Amino acid sequence: MDYFKRTKIAKLIFEDKVSLNQKLIILGWVRTIRISKEVTFIEINDGSCMNNLQAVVQNPETFPAIKRILTGAAIRVEGELVASPAEGQKYELKVSQIDLIGEADQTYPLQKKRHSFEYLREIAHLRPRTNTFGAVNKIRSKLSYAIHKYFQERGFYYIHTPIISTSDCEGAGDMFHITTFDLKKVPMKDGKIDFSEDFFGTEAYLAVSGQLEAEVVALALGDVYTFGPTFRAENSNTSRHASEFWMIEPEMAFCELEDNMEIAADFLKYLFRYAIEECRDEMAFFGQWIDKTIQQTLEQIINSDFEHLPYTEAIKILEKSGENFEFPVKCIGGSQREERYDVLKASMESKGINPEPYSWYFDLRKYGTAPHSGFGLGFERTLMYITGIANIRDILPFPRVPRWAKF
Repeated sequence: MDYFKRTKIAKLIFEDKVSLNQKLIILGWVRTIRISKEVTFIEINDGSCMNNLQAVVQNPETFPAIKRILTGAAIRVEGELVASPAEGQKYELKVSQIDLIGEADQTYPLQKKRHSFEYLREIAHLRPRTNTFGAVNKIRSKLSYAIHKYFQERGFYYIHTPIISTSDCEGAGDMFHITTFDLKKVPMKDGKIDFSEDFFGTEAYLAVSGQLEAEVVALALGDVYTFGPTFRAENSNTSRHASEFWMIEPEMAFCELEDNMEIAADFLKYLFRYAIEECRDEMAFFGQWIDKTIQQTLEQIINSDFEHLPYTEAIKILEKSGENFEFPVKCIGGSQREERYDVLKASMESKGINPEPYSWYFDLRKYGTAPHSGFGLGFERTLMYITGIANIRDILPFPRVPRWAKF
């Protein structure tokens, strides 16, 4: 096709790197089409930015493909970039050739009207083509990059922790089991499932956190972070819970609680600042259509000092504030880990946790132990805060929640 010959719309509108009267090839999808005898106007979007490019087709009867082009179709347009007389757009494309690449008929569900978030969740395979979910996916990509940028520029190493785990890091108990057993013929021993016959020779789960493994590597490399998918099997049907989501988890050796809090605050401010400065198009969209106060809120946080106080005291202050919190108040979660062997062992035993499966974890306290700290931040909830989107199902491209794993 013309992948390397085409010009992306972002290059025209945002980078402004194309001169007038140049011959261009545009590949994209039709957002709207208005046909008359004398002229046809086609709004094209290629995904490179929020904006559409208007293609103007004079004497449309001389272009046979026009009759088959409807909203949603994929098209190839060739033409000359000219100044646009229309208000609100600098350029338009004067079409010399148009080809239909992929047809869309009148059943295409994204017609030119506002659709509810609930309806769009039912067609998650098509909702990225809407302005809202185009903006969500773009800012998700840009802030993923910002996370790596923040830590890489500060000497952290990105590590990959396992998605399959044999330990419950958070003690929640709400974990997805992994097995290769034929569920109609599960092997039993002494009245219990015999997991020694399973694929890993023991019970295995989808990981709820990468913290424990991050501690392992932090006590060798110093400062590390993991940013990847985590899983919860809790049956929570709320706007803030998902069964699969992404977590940002830095872990730092020789770092105590005060240092940890400073880094967490600095990191949040960095993400908010990055959203405002580097995601302007998306943030302008969210400010117009989702929450008009969102940028002001983020700027207030960026310019504020974060107080350090005990967790229980912070919760009491929030609860006494008189605010009507929709959900129980919680902060970003972080701590200084217990680096003392004896204290850790006693604590686990007092909670009825068998320390034997964690012998490797205790080894870290036997061989060159050091103070270390870290925190975990849910990426989707951070994005909800930054964008004003109220439901986590609309931040995740393909949400996984109780009774829902479509697409």
